[in-house]
Amino acid sequence: MSPEIQAALTAIGARAPGFTPRVGLVLGSGLGAFAAEVAAVASIDYAELPGFPPPGVAGHAGRLVLGEVGGTPVAVLAGRAHYYEHGRADAMAVPVRTLAALGCETLILTNAAGSLRTDMPPGSVMLITDHINFTGVSPLFGLRGDDRFVDMSAAYDPALCARFRDAAAAAGLLLHQGVYVWFAGPNFETPAEVRAAARLGGDAVGMSTVPEVILARHAGLRVAALSIITNLGTGLSSTPLSHAQTMAAANEAGSRVRRLLSTVLAQYTA
Repeated sequence: MSPEIQAALTAIGARAPGFTPRVGLVLGSGLGAFAAEVAAVASIDYAELPGFPPPGVAGHAGRLVLGEVGGTPVAVLAGRAHYYEHGRADAMAVPVRTLAALGCETLILTNAAGSLRTDMPPGSVMLITDHINFTGVSPLFGLRGDDRFVDMSAAYDPALCARFRDAAAAAGLLLHQGVYVWFAGPNFETPAEVRAAARLGGDAVGMSTVPEVILARHAGLRVAALSIITNLGTGLSSTPLSHAQTMAAANEAGSRVRRLLSTVLAQYTA
């Protein structure tokens, strides 16, 4: 265990003594309000936790919230660091490994993404069933030992995915499913890149999540992930792309994702 993780655990233990979360969550753009739904025992700014990245993107608060949702103890990362902010794929390594060290067995990730399908318009929610890494980088670069060779054959846990599908059906929410394609950003994709991603089997594109999935699997955590569709990919719509558009669409659809997360956590079992 690294000195940063040990120091983070000490800081967390001082603020929430004896608290052991079972589920970790990473809140992407438009989902920061979910942190307010946690019956919190502690809320800690990343600045107080060694190795936790400072927030660098609008809509990412940079705060760890510990508490319960639907009776399930959770650790919520309200905000993430992105590869495009500094060129480090392992920017979320300390937060993810800290959640595992705290006792989390599952990590649920959320993000904002662009759709590669006209039948999945802005405002849709997509359950990620697999991913394609278009960046060519990994957060495990530089590690030693055989455990760096992580099996990604079922990176998105089938049983967890089934729980999200069941929860959506019970709530009458349309939940799309598909493959998420990770681009480095911060620029949006070109029309040619969007066409290539779709032809290779992608359903949505985005600039996050995949590094945390790899880190979580390396740490032995089960993973599920949701994308809020904020726009159609470049070339599929005449609307110019911007972060402001992303935030507006994510905030609009965020209530459905928060409802889905609350339902799954209330029914959570190991």
